[in-house]
Amino acid sequence: MKKAKQADKDELRAEYKRSDFPKGFVRGKYAERLRESSNIVVLEPEVARAFPNQEAVNSALLSLIQIAARHSAKGAKRRRAG
Repeated sequence: MKKAKQADKDELRAEYKRSDFPKGFVRGKYAERLRESSNIVVLEPEVARAFPNQEAVNSALLSLIQIAARHSAKGAKRRRAG
């Protein structure tokens, strides 16, 4: 019979009371840690409408990175020559 009582303790109850949690509740307790460790980016609605999927977003951003790299390389050459 003791095993049956132990099994009952392991089951989830239909309802809990605040007194079941003596340390209380903290809203957003792990939010900052999740934000720091997550690589999820939230796009503005206008931006999200322009890109149908992640491949489109990645392709556009990689192109922008290449253009910026070429532009900064040209600027560095001009500064050295100038």
